[in-house]
Amino acid sequence: MLIMGIETSCDDSSVGIVRDGTVISSVVYTQKVHSKWGGVIPELASRDHVRSIIPTIEEALERAGVKLSELDCIAACAGPGLIGSLLVGLCTGKSIARVLGIPFIGVHHIEGHFFAGLIGSELEPPLIALVISGGHSHIYYVPRLGEYRLLGKTRDDAAGEAFDKGAKAMGLPYPGGPSIERAAQTGDPKAFDFPRAMQLPGELDMSFSGLKTALINTLSRIPKNDLNRLIPDLAASYQEAVVDALIWKLDEAASTRDFGGKIAAVGGVAANTRFRERLRHLCDKRGWLYSIPSKEFCTDNGAMIAKAGEFRYKRGEFAEWNITAVSRWPLESV
Repeated sequence: MLIMGIETSCDDSSVGIVRDGTVISSVVYTQKVHSKWGGVIPELASRDHVRSIIPTIEEALERAGVKLSELDCIAACAGPGLIGSLLVGLCTGKSIARVLGIPFIGVHHIEGHFFAGLIGSELEPPLIALVISGGHSHIYYVPRLGEYRLLGKTRDDAAGEAFDKGAKAMGLPYPGGPSIERAAQTGDPKAFDFPRAMQLPGELDMSFSGLKTALINTLSRIPKNDLNRLIPDLAASYQEAVVDALIWKLDEAASTRDFGGKIAAVGGVAANTRFRERLRHLCDKRGWLYSIPSKEFCTDNGAMIAKAGEFRYKRGEFAEWNITAVSRWPLESV
């Protein structure tokens, strides 16, 4: 079975090709146009996808050493995400599949991330999945493949969004997650006491807006002459607050379900080195098994869409040709 996956939900044009469960090609084109704005501009993102999607498909096919005519199926992200961006990948994938006469599958973006967490892993449900990205900070109980029960989610900013906004406040470049991680390498994570919100027993929802506000208030009290010197400490303390909140919630969620002692953490923020260290420490302490993608597959990528598409293909769950993109789509409704 040979499946091509297309991912254009936000600001990355990505195409992955999977053969019989193995990723044989993964190409990601990351848009640079947003750097000067400190965040993603939806209209600019969709226009850049139009320019990049065909060259990205061609490169993915070339790296895999296959031709379009050899594909058995095409999968594309159908949501959630930015409508303009989603439509580029979805319409491109549908058009190619229609011309080739092969099935097309519309994949849920978060389910794609979930399957990215299983690449190279033998972990199987039941398990608890933590999805942490620019738009999502969600905890799911996964009793079996394809079934997701929401346990908790962010009430405002997602973890990745908190990193982006925090970096902008500190004058660090976009994207914020990698910038804060780099700045934090020489900083003291205990230098500033930032809040960890909503840590009551059984509370699984999250909030990061108060953390962002606390950072802004702290910055307003620091003399400009001292700011550059304190950026590493600010970044390390801010990063630790985000990671602390995520690890606490994950540990708390594990106490609410019989999940077989298995954890999957996926999404762009899962690439953060400090988070990966803390997750490993938690799972070693509790005696849990865990799966986390290589950093290549943490951020948005077409391989994860292909993997999720393969799962849906085997269940015979093909899309109708009138499928369209959706900006909001609860994973538990898939």
